[in-house]
Amino acid sequence: MAMGVTQSGRRGRGRGSRRAPMADINVTPLVDVMLVLLIIFMVTAPLMTAGVPVDLPDSRANPLTQEPEQITIAIDSNGYIYIDDALVEVGGFADAVENIGCASSNPPLITLRADRVLNYGRVMAVLGELNRGDCNRVSLVTNSSSNAP
Repeated sequence: MAMGVTQSGRRGRGRGSRRAPMADINVTPLVDVMLVLLIIFMVTAPLMTAGVPVDLPDSRANPLTQEPEQITIAIDSNGYIYIDDALVEVGGFADAVENIGCASSNPPLITLRADRVLNYGRVMAVLGELNRGDCNRVSLVTNSSSNAP
């Protein structure tokens, strides 16, 4: 199929020649949409770290810095224990603590999120199991408060 070929074999731009269709894709709108989605995910990703709904107590303590090697243990209002959003079966917390790896040379930081309506003994039982498993780097998570107790 000859398109705009003259007698000498060259492409011509004469009267009867057709223009070739433009095959370029305009990627500017695609890049704009992708950048907006990237910004949305960057803003919402830190907010998704607290997966277990826990009503935290108030405290006036200074905030701690976040570490990459961090394990979150949450105790909800019913007393169920979660390790990084995974429910621990009843009576299986001691085995789960051994699997965390606190006895290694670089133990992870553990953040404990406990609901404010829990019995003090329940929270201390969890802390005791963590201590028994050599997990001594434990931070307690609270809400910030402006009023002194």
